[in-house]
Amino acid sequence: MPVAGSTAPATARPKGSAAPPPPAGAQPRPRPRALRSRWTALAVLSSGMLMTILDGSIVSVAMPAIQDDLHFTPVGLSWVVNAYLIAFGSLLLLAGRLGDLLGRRRLYLAGTAVFTAASALAGLAGSPEVLLTARFLQGLGAAMASAVSLGILVTLFTGPRERTRAIAVFSFTGAAGASLGQVLGGVLTDALDWHWIFFINLPVGLATLALALPALPADQGLGLRAGADVLGALLVTAGLMTGIYAVVEVEQYGWASVHTLGLGALSLALLAAFAVRQARARTPLMPLRILRSRAVAGANLVQVLMVAAMFAFQILVAAYLQRVLGYGASATGLAMLPAALVSGAVSLTVSARLNARFGERRVLLAGLALLVPALALLTRLPVHAGYAADLLPVMLLTSGFGLAMPALTTLAMSGAGEQDAGLASGLFNTTQQIGMALGMAVLSTLAASRTESLVRSGRPTIEALTAGYHLAFAVGTALLAASAAAAATVLRAPRR
Repeated sequence: MPVAGSTAPATARPKGSAAPPPPAGAQPRPRPRALRSRWTALAVLSSGMLMTILDGSIVSVAMPAIQDDLHFTPVGLSWVVNAYLIAFGSLLLLAGRLGDLLGRRRLYLAGTAVFTAASALAGLAGSPEVLLTARFLQGLGAAMASAVSLGILVTLFTGPRERTRAIAVFSFTGAAGASLGQVLGGVLTDALDWHWIFFINLPVGLATLALALPALPADQGLGLRAGADVLGALLVTAGLMTGIYAVVEVEQYGWASVHTLGLGALSLALLAAFAVRQARARTPLMPLRILRSRAVAGANLVQVLMVAAMFAFQILVAAYLQRVLGYGASATGLAMLPAALVSGAVSLTVSARLNARFGERRVLLAGLALLVPALALLTRLPVHAGYAADLLPVMLLTSGFGLAMPALTTLAMSGAGEQDAGLASGLFNTTQQIGMALGMAVLSTLAASRTESLVRSGRPTIEALTAGYHLAFAVGTALLAASAAAAATVLRAPRR
C-alpha cells in the first residue's frame, strides 16, 4: 500500500478499496464528456442568439426592396422593424420568469420553434399584412428563446473563469450577428431577393433545435405556484408594449404630441401598478429582491445608455454610407464588417483573461473609454469622407464593445441567484431592447429634425444629412460618457 510521499502508482491500491478523498475545499473536476456537453450547449445558445440578433439587423438593408415589392407606404414600412421590436422587447421579462417557472430548456425550444416557423412565413409573405404578422411572431419566438439563454448559461458554467469565457463567446455572437446581418442582408438582397433574408433562418433554426434537444440540461422549473401572477404579467407586458410603441412612433408624431405623451403616461402608470402589485403579491412574477442587487440594477442602467448610444454607430453610420457616400447594400455591409471583426476578436481572445485579472468593472470602464472617442470622431465626418482615413479608425475603436459587453453581462448575472437566473436574463435582454428603441427614437429623430431644418434654410441635402448625423453622434457620445459615469459610481466588482 502506498504511503505518504511514495511514488507507487495508484493501481497499487487493494482491489475494491475506495480512492482517497479529495482535499478539503477542492472542487470536483468535470468529466471530459460533461465538459463537451456544456460547450455543445453553449454552441446551441450562441447559434440561437446569432439567429435572433442577425434577424434584427438583416432587415435594415433590404427595406427598399421590401417596400417596392409589397407596396408598403413609408409609414407602414417602419412596422417591418417595429412589429418585431415591440413583440421582442415587451415579452422578454415575462418570458424570462416563465422560464424559471416552467423550465428554461422547454421555453428555449418552444421559442426557437416559433421563430423558425415565423421566418418561413415571412419568407413566403406576399402582402404587407402577412409580413407584419410574421414579424410579430418572430419577435415572440425571439423573446422566448433569448430571455432564458443567459439563465441556462450561468447555471451550466458556475466557475468564475469558465463563466467569463462562456459569456465572452456568447457576447461575440451577439455583436457578430448585428454586423453579419447587414452584410448578409445586402448580399442576399442583391444576389437573390429579399425573401431569402428570412429563409436563411430555416437551416439555422432546425439545426439549433436538433442540437438543443440532447445538449441543453433538462430542468423542471419552480412551478407556476411559485410565481403565477397573471395580473402582474398583464400589467408588465401591457406597460412595456405601450412604452415601446410610443417610443418607436416618436419620429412620426413628435415628442410633445398628445399621442406620445398620452401613451408614455399610460405606460408609466401600468409599470407603476406592476411594481405595486409585485410588492404585495404572494407569488410575484418579478420578485423585487432582484433589483436590490447593485450589480443587477447598475448593469441594466449602464446597458440602456450604452446600447442607445451604439445605435448611432450601427444604424446611422450605415445610413451615412448609403445616403451621403452613395454606398450600395453589399458595400455598406462590407464597410461595417471590420467593426464586427475587431470587436469579436477582442471578445474571444482577451476579454475573459482581462476580466479574470483586473475584474469586470475595470474592463467595462476600459471598453467604454474606447467607445467614447469612437463616436466623438464621427461628429467630424466630412461630406466626402475617405473610408481609410475617416471611418476605419472608428471601426477599430469599436473593439471597446468586445471588452464592455462580456464584462457587463457577467456583472448583470452575478447579482442573481439560480432561482432568478431566467428573470435576470430576461431583464438584461429587456433593457437592451429598451436601449435600442430609445436610441432609434431619440437619435434618428434628432438627425431628421436637424436635416429638415437645414434643408429649409437652403443648405444642400447632402450637407444637411451630414449635419444631422453629426448631432446624433454628439448625443450618442454624451450617452456613452453617462454610461461610463454610471459604471464608475454604481457598479461594484462581484465577489469571486
